[in-house]
Amino acid sequence: MALFIWETVLPLELSNEDLLRLNVLLANPIEAIRIDESSMTVCGLTGATEAKVRLHATGRSEKYLRYVRELLSGHVLGSPGGYPAYLQRWTRMGQTRDARLAELLLLGDPEAVVAVAGAPGLTDELARRAWWALPTPDNARCMLERECVVMGAMGKVLASYLVEYLPFETEPLPMIDTVRLVLQPGLIDADTRRGLWSKGKNKSALLIGFLATEPHALPDPLPARTDLAQHAAGLDSLASAGNGCAALLLRALDSPGQTFVQVAEKALRRPSNQDAAVCLLNAIGAYFKPCQLDAAPQDMAAILQVAQASWRAALAGASGHAELNALAHAVPALGHEVVALLALSQVDENLLNTIFSRTTAVGSLMNKKMEPVVTPILQQLAVLRGMAG
Repeated sequence: MALFIWETVLPLELSNEDLLRLNVLLANPIEAIRIDESSMTVCGLTGATEAKVRLHATGRSEKYLRYVRELLSGHVLGSPGGYPAYLQRWTRMGQTRDARLAELLLLGDPEAVVAVAGAPGLTDELARRAWWALPTPDNARCMLERECVVMGAMGKVLASYLVEYLPFETEPLPMIDTVRLVLQPGLIDADTRRGLWSKGKNKSALLIGFLATEPHALPDPLPARTDLAQHAAGLDSLASAGNGCAALLLRALDSPGQTFVQVAEKALRRPSNQDAAVCLLNAIGAYFKPCQLDAAPQDMAAILQVAQASWRAALAGASGHAELNALAHAVPALGHEVVALLALSQVDENLLNTIFSRTTAVGSLMNKKMEPVVTPILQQLAVLRGMAG
């Protein structure tokens, strides 16, 4: 009975030579399999060595490769069905079960490799095998989302590849994600980091990656605001007591904050598409989040009104926000700056929903449509730089 089942599973349409050589390949301790469709070659990975089986198609290549994958699936999973197509959407969302990840790498199916790369149970060793099986930028970025890979042997390998591939990226979002991921500690050296920063002068997407990942330690720091000294003592005292708004204001007036504000201004003047604009607004809002109020209006005019009203209440000691009241008592002269912090803390992608729901514009036309959102944000950033009030 068992023999009969095995015979029905085997794809008899394969040539005898290919069937024999593939079975020999599968009899070895193979760690991963990939199929080069252009050369009709099945490659198997064992440690640092590769074994190859050159196929001799007896018909159409596409159909013949399907038979090959049926053989692989029958051997690995006990079924010729291969990797279920209906699961592909879920695997790209990281929903693959961890128990059979190693087996998925033996199917010669690119979608199965994507599933492994996005699985929560990915390990550094599985990342090595998956990278051999399907070395693509998307897989590299996906695997660098896992701490075990970042900290393992594959972290630097994947980061190096992404940096080298970066000039070939054409869309802002992959550029932003690449910078965000390779800036994780220990993945690239100082010269490489400097090179990415320099390229950001011409590609704002790279700057957005820095703003999202290293907002407090950007290269080429600017000097602190000239009036920081006269407010530093009061702000430092409050910050030391755990006042998050005071700590944020102190940092905003100091060198790291002034650098962040200037870079955010530069990137905000020319985001290249909607993905870049969304990432940038989220990065700005995340930086100023320690001073966020409970109210969350969805347009900048309303946000500014709430921020101004909160500051007026704080000056009267009645804002209902203890940190804000203390700040108003300690540095009342910095009212414009505090209002800017409060307003910028509410900035995120939701401000763009109405605009982007009505247009697919990019470039200069998109920037024009974004002016009702961008102009007030630029004004508040200018306040923090001491250039407006």
